[in-house]
Amino acid sequence: MNELSQRLTNLSKPLRIHLVGVAGSGMSGLALLLMGMGHRVSGSDRVTSGETERLQGLGLRFSSPHTAEAVEGADAVVYSSAIRPNNVALVAAKEQGIRLLRRAECLAAILNTRKGIIVSGTHGKTTTSAMVAHALREAGFRPSHYVGAEIPVLGQNARWSDDGEWMVAEGDESDGTLALYRTACSIVLNIEAEHLDHYRNLDEIKEVFRTLLSQTSGPVVYCGEDEGARSVCAEREQSVSYGWADCDYTATEIRELRGATAFAVFHGSERLGEVELGIPGRHNVLNALAAIATCDRLGADFLLVSRALNTFAGARRRFETKYLSKKLRIVDDYGHHPTEIAATLQTARQLKPGRVVVVFQPHRFTRTQALADDFGRVLAAADEVFVTDVYPASEQPIPGVSGQTIVDAVRKHGKIPVTSVPDLQSAHHQVGNALDDGDMLITLGAGNIHEPGTKIARDQKILEEIVGGQSEDEISVKLYEPMRRHTTMLVGGPAQFWIEPHTFKAFAEAADYCRERGIAVRVVGRGSNLLVRDGGIRGAVIHPAGGEFAECYVDDDGHVVAGAGVRLKKLASVAQAAEIGGFEWMEGIPGNVGGALRMNAGAMGIETFDQVVSVTFLDEDGEIRTRSRDEITAEYRNVQELRRNFALRAVFKGEQDTAENIQAKWDESRAKRRKSQPIAASAGCIFKNPVETPAGMLVDELGMKGRENGKAGVSDVHGNFIVNRGGAVAGDVLGLIERIKSKARSERNIELETEVKIIGEDENTF
Repeated sequence: MNELSQRLTNLSKPLRIHLVGVAGSGMSGLALLLMGMGHRVSGSDRVTSGETERLQGLGLRFSSPHTAEAVEGADAVVYSSAIRPNNVALVAAKEQGIRLLRRAECLAAILNTRKGIIVSGTHGKTTTSAMVAHALREAGFRPSHYVGAEIPVLGQNARWSDDGEWMVAEGDESDGTLALYRTACSIVLNIEAEHLDHYRNLDEIKEVFRTLLSQTSGPVVYCGEDEGARSVCAEREQSVSYGWADCDYTATEIRELRGATAFAVFHGSERLGEVELGIPGRHNVLNALAAIATCDRLGADFLLVSRALNTFAGARRRFETKYLSKKLRIVDDYGHHPTEIAATLQTARQLKPGRVVVVFQPHRFTRTQALADDFGRVLAAADEVFVTDVYPASEQPIPGVSGQTIVDAVRKHGKIPVTSVPDLQSAHHQVGNALDDGDMLITLGAGNIHEPGTKIARDQKILEEIVGGQSEDEISVKLYEPMRRHTTMLVGGPAQFWIEPHTFKAFAEAADYCRERGIAVRVVGRGSNLLVRDGGIRGAVIHPAGGEFAECYVDDDGHVVAGAGVRLKKLASVAQAAEIGGFEWMEGIPGNVGGALRMNAGAMGIETFDQVVSVTFLDEDGEIRTRSRDEITAEYRNVQELRRNFALRAVFKGEQDTAENIQAKWDESRAKRRKSQPIAASAGCIFKNPVETPAGMLVDELGMKGRENGKAGVSDVHGNFIVNRGGAVAGDVLGLIERIKSKARSERNIELETEVKIIGEDENTF
């Protein structure tokens, strides 16, 4: 036992220890151990978090941000690898001559006060450490533990036990500090070429493991299935192997259950018994074998170990189910190495989802560069992949290395859809919109990739509640539907909740759900005369479609009855077939009945409400009512009644006419429209006509016809139309609108008002 370990056990003189970067999972674990041992512990970090608040409740003296004052009077200052040399607390500690310890040095000193069990390897350490600690605890050993994540079954990521003589700890090989540990037992899960920003090659990595084993006084438990572990461990004295075959401990009769795995365990030829592991995945069977072999060598009862593994629920961010319903499962996983990802995807397939959709966040530029081809190969086993930008950790960017590097590698190895989503803050929009019923979504990576999954889970829950028990024949829904698909201008960000009711009842129930919970509701039809900002629409967008909303027929009174989702062109066609005239103006309007009613749309000197007999609508109280035309006030491009209530269906009147005469009027209307209106994507007339002059003429006189902003331009055909020249965004259109308004104001003293309805947010807020 070294000098620091001796001081840590001398509780007659508790040490005052300060932890710099205490909010991290590794450092918070040290805080728990040191406080449990009876020392006076303080810690600092950049921000306060739920973790720091929890530690404060257990006795930590916390301060934020880092300060020089925080280390005054400390016997030792411990810092994590994320702390930069110029950190103010670290600099102060050096100036005051306070003992400085890396995280691993402090952990090694604590471990040396017990019979230590170090779990090491390129991947699987956290899960296996937790299994060993849980199994030993259930077998009555009362071990202390230190693992790299929150473990539900253990209660917390670290715990000091005064009663037990054993301590289980996860050892990090990334920076060579694995060589600091002197243990009673070492577990080696795997050894691969990783952390090549620190090591020259695989041989240098193996040398660190050999140093650990040379400082291990008891058994060395290793995976016989891993070539790296086998090459380092097989010839060691007291080495114990585990694997599928030709090992000291083996697993056979493996049965994949729903969310669990059952298998038989043999020690040599002796059958020890059955295990039903509480988590899925063949790689976790190997992790469990490591725990079983270790516990057996320490003398634990196999039956108690088996029971413990049956109740093991995994670690946070290790194939952790974050959301589960009949429609979707969202899993979060820490995997950031190709071998880990391959195991995760294999486990996912065992659960038999409809599709496996992955959002992967590469971790570190050096790893991305070195292992890009391997990442591409394993990710190609998914059904669809999204790749964010690289999570740098503490690294500086490498030119030419980005998330696109992984996208290119996946395309090289397979033909699955793979998309770059560099902006993590909005990545959930593309990902969530791509999901289908029955999918499993996996967020993969060691950074903050859990964030898109958390947002999707939040909104998916609401979306499924909106649907309730209704069938697909009654309602269809989607997350983050791009509004550019539903506007004639072909621009617009996503709708948070896209809802397509097919019955009046489904519309009413969806609207009621949203109103009761304060979720904003907008109804959108064909999206003509509409401009949606690039940030999209927070809340629900209801798009009546199909079913009752698509019905269009002539009733016994000779009136045309049309649902809110019926296109105006179809309404005009139904009227023509019945030889009812007066609807010819509708043929050229790219909207539907619901939008025409709300806006009192018109053309050729006729407005929608000139022909309305009655409107059936959903009122503010959730009741479906019908009102006659006389009971509704309709103004130019505005029907106040339908700002608060939602139109479901309308009855229209026309005049008896011949089909030939109606067709002639159609042809005349089309010819006029071709000459006076652009054929490119637009939202119709942008501005209301001011009193002084028609808006189109004014724009022409201002010299703005043909002017462009980004990919949007004022039409060369009609000055009151802004067209999408291909690939425009709403910002392009809005910028052009503001330029025209500003010019009209400064040069003609005319305040132009937009006729097109502008909705949504400029930036994403959901």
